Amino acid sequence: MLKVAVITISDRAWRGEYADLSGPRIREVLERKLPGIDVALQVVPDEAAAITAALGQNSDRDYIFTSGGTGLSPRDITPETCARWCDREIPGISEWLRRESEKETAHAVFSRAYSGMKGSAIIVNFPGSLRGAELCATLMAGVMPHGRDMVHGGDHERQEKK
Repeated sequence: MLKVAVITISDRAWRGEYADLSGPRIREVLERKLPGIDVALQVVPDEAAAITAALGQNSDRDYIFTSGGTGLSPRDITPETCARWCDREIPGISEWLRRESEKETAHAVFSRAYSGMKGSAIIVNFPGSLRGAELCATLMAGVMPHGRDMVHGGDHERQEKK
């Protein structure tokens, strides 16, 4: 069973000024596409210490998806914080998600999303917009089992033939 954490990074959602919509939508997409998946939700403010703590609390999961904090505002620090926390970068994931997102909206060019690994956990930054988060979750659902298998030494050739 895949284990995933979805961490929404938003000052306003954390303060309760509005409901987090992207985290539950990501969970909904993943549960529909990958039956039996275990998805935990969390909301934290746009603060490096809070983001780092949430990442650490979920480091035993196969995937950690963040939603929010990838834009250009002064408090958008998710990519930098995740890059400092991770051991290795996986640039292909963010490049792919940006490329596919650009097909939906030109605004995707402003995404600074990061993807990497810490131990055996794969960390991927999603945009905070509901539409963007849903698209990224849909795309990732198709490759998540293979990514987890690769992390644990799976055979690439057998995976490609399936």
